Formats: sequence, C-alpha cells, structure tokens
Amino acid sequence: MPLYWWILTVIWVVGIPVGVFAFVHAALQRADAFTAADKLNKLAWMGITGAAALLLILDMRGPYGIIWIAGLVAALVYIVDVRPKVREVQGRSW
Repeated sequence: MPLYWWILTVIWVVGIPVGVFAFVHAALQRADAFTAADKLNKLAWMGITGAAALLLILDMRGPYGIIWIAGLVAALVYIVDVRPKVREVQGRSW
C-alpha cells in the first residue's frame, strides 16, 4: 500500500481521540475561565468540541471527507488556542 494511505490512516486513528479529548477537557473546566480568557463561553466550546468529536467518530470517510477535516480543525483550534489560555487563567497544568 502507498505511503499516503498509511499517513491518512494514522491521522484517522489519532484524530478521534483528539476530538474526544477536546470535548472532555472543555467539559471539565470552570465556566468563568473561558470568559476570563476572552474566549467563547464554556457552553459554546462544549458544543463545538462535542460536534467535532461526533463528526470524527461518525464520518466513515475519515480524512478523505471535508466534514471530517472540519471536525479535526475545530478540535485542534480548541487544543492549540483555547486550552492554553483556560489553563493559564486557572493556574492548572491539565
């Protein structure tokens, strides 16, 4: 099998836990930390990351589908942009 197939398979397998992690992390944080970090509120981020996790789990096309890619991007935006700010506001390492 070609190398690109293996790379996309790894992205698919890793993408689902990333989406679930983003949702669980958003659910476990204090609501006031999101607004203190000047981000959308907790409910909005739970909706975004929850929808992203569902898209990653349910879209069987995986990285070949634009919907799956949108879910992965949404989860990664939370992890890369929102999570560090929320952690900084709360003074926690998780």
